[in-house]
Amino acid sequence: MRVDEFSYELPPELIAQQPLGNRAGSRMLVVSRKSGQWEDRMFSELPLFLKPGDCLILNDSRVLPSRLFATRPSGPARIEVFLVKPTTDDRRTWQALVRPGRKVAIGERLSFSESLAAVVLDRSEHGERTIQFDSDKDVLEEIERIGHVPLPPYIRREDQFEDRERYQTVYARQTGSVAAPTAGLHFTPEVLDHCRAAGANIARVTLHVGLGTFAPVHATEVADVKLHSERYAVTEDNLDTIRAATRRIAVGTTSVRTVETIYANGKTSGETNLFISPGYTFRAIDAMLTNFHLPQSSLLMLVSAFAGRDLMFAAYRYAIDRRYRFFSYGDCMLIL
Repeated sequence: MRVDEFSYELPPELIAQQPLGNRAGSRMLVVSRKSGQWEDRMFSELPLFLKPGDCLILNDSRVLPSRLFATRPSGPARIEVFLVKPTTDDRRTWQALVRPGRKVAIGERLSFSESLAAVVLDRSEHGERTIQFDSDKDVLEEIERIGHVPLPPYIRREDQFEDRERYQTVYARQTGSVAAPTAGLHFTPEVLDHCRAAGANIARVTLHVGLGTFAPVHATEVADVKLHSERYAVTEDNLDTIRAATRRIAVGTTSVRTVETIYANGKTSGETNLFISPGYTFRAIDAMLTNFHLPQSSLLMLVSAFAGRDLMFAAYRYAIDRRYRFFSYGDCMLIL
C-alpha cells in the first residue's frame, strides 16, 4: 500500500486549538467493526459500553515540559531545544532537536537558567544533537520549573499555564514522554470510577511517547515506514490483569503498541519500534479508544489496521461532516 492512500482533507477549523472546559465533555464516535456502523455519543457515556471481564489499559506516562530556550556565549540569539529522550540512566544526557540548528556546534555551551546549562556532545546525520546537562541540581526538577509544554505544531499558539495540567492525563505517573498519549486526556477520576463500577478492571502500562509516534511519515510505501524506538514497561501485576481479561480495551495507540509488543516478545520492559499497518494480526487488543489522527500518519495506519481502512475513512468522513474536533485536544472514537 502507498502512504498517500491514508490521506484525507480536513478543514483547518476542525483542528482543536484549546481543550474543552470539561475533560469528559468530548464527543465520542462509537464504531462497530462487526456491523460497520457508528453512532454519536459522549465520552462520559464510555462506562455504558463496559462490562465485567473487561480491562481498560492506560498508558501512565507523564509529559515532561521538554521545550526549553537557551542562550549561548557566542551570541544573543535565543536557541530552542526540544528534548527527545534521555540516553543515560541519570537523565543528564539527552537526544534533542535544536533550532536554529546551524548555529549550534559541538562543544558549545547552552545556558537555560542560572542553575541549568548543557554542553553539546554530538550531532547526528539528521541534525539531532546529544546534549549533557552539568547542573548540580536535580535536572528533571529544573526542567519541570523552566520548561514549556511541548504542544504539537498544529496547535498554533504558545503554550499556556493551563496546558501544564490539561496536556497531561489525570493518571500520569511516570515522567518521560515528549507528547501526551492523547486518548487518555478525556478521563476524569469520576469517569474512571464509573468504569470500575461497570465491572471493568484497569491496568497500567508505560510507554514514553517520543517524536516518532507523531512524526510525519516520509516513506512512499507503507512497507518502508520505520518508527523511532520508544521505551516501555509493565509490572507483572498489571500484565496479569491484562492477560486475565475477556476483553482488552486499549486507551490510545501507545497502549496498543505496548501490549502488542509484550505479547509478541514476552518482555515486560525494553524498547519498541512496532509499526502496525493493514495486514497486521493483533495478538491481544479487542477494542480501543483513540482520538482522530493526522492524514498519512502511522497512527491512522494503526487504527485502519484494527478496523479496516474503508470503515475508518468512512467514519472519518462522517466525523468531518458532523464537525467533530480533531487531534490532541479534540474528540475521540471508540472502536469495538
